[in-house]
Amino acid sequence: MFQILGKTNVDFIGKRYYAFAFSSILVILGLVSLVGIFLGKANLGIDFAGGTMVQGNFDKPVFISNLRSVMTKNGFPDATIQILKRNISNSFLIRVKTTSEGQISEISDRILGVLAKEFPDNKFSMDSVDEIGPAVGKTLQKQATWAVCLAFIGILIYIWLRFDFRFGVAATIATLHDVLAVLGILFVLNREITLLIVTGLLTLAGYSLTDTVVVFDRIRENLKLFRKRGDFASTINNSINEVLTRTIITVFTTFLAVFFLFILGGEVTRDLALTLLLGMIVGTYSSVFVASPLLVEWEKMSPKRFK
Repeated sequence: MFQILGKTNVDFIGKRYYAFAFSSILVILGLVSLVGIFLGKANLGIDFAGGTMVQGNFDKPVFISNLRSVMTKNGFPDATIQILKRNISNSFLIRVKTTSEGQISEISDRILGVLAKEFPDNKFSMDSVDEIGPAVGKTLQKQATWAVCLAFIGILIYIWLRFDFRFGVAATIATLHDVLAVLGILFVLNREITLLIVTGLLTLAGYSLTDTVVVFDRIRENLKLFRKRGDFASTINNSINEVLTRTIITVFTTFLAVFFLFILGGEVTRDLALTLLLGMIVGTYSSVFVASPLLVEWEKMSPKRFK
């Protein structure tokens, strides 16, 4: 069978302590971002912070840069403007964050007033207004947190039943590592944390788990065949090398698809695509340098041979 890399013999396990140090930095960054989210210090979208979304269209074309500058000049520096691709031309989605429920009913009228004043010869026809209060945003934060927690519990149970409890714990830790790492990177990049980002984080958890399962499956088979030859660490390392070509091909093809979504998909899907791109890189890294080395460390502390 043709292999891009051929047979490799990279000492992944031997470099595990460097990987653990790097992963610790990523996890700490992710934990800091979590604290920032719950304290309201992160760049939260209106899904979580509360705000108003106005959707409509102009009679004549408008440059999005002009629209952004107009909103900033008139007291909406945090306004997010998106071009909508639909049957009606010159359509825009304007999103504005608010900080108190008393302001919410006034925001849409203020936006319309700004557009009427700044574009007197170009009427803006509003199609819809969606408003989310801060209380609703807090509820969505709790629901998103529960969704992530339940996903990790499901991952632990699934891997435990399919492989072994140690495999389940290692896979769960690696997946949690991926979510925290990507969340931390998004926090540093000051990307807006929305429900779409949460969707991307849950998606990358599933993607990362799939890659980890492939590696674990090869490890399990090799432990059955070769556990009487060589040591545990070398068996794990050989298993990673055996699936390395498959991992690279899978990641590369998926990465290309999501990359073009990031470039051509528009503003609405860009944050989701960015989350998935980061997740693929971090998820592949964790399958090799986090999940598998954790098994080695556990075996080192408490020797056991898997059946």
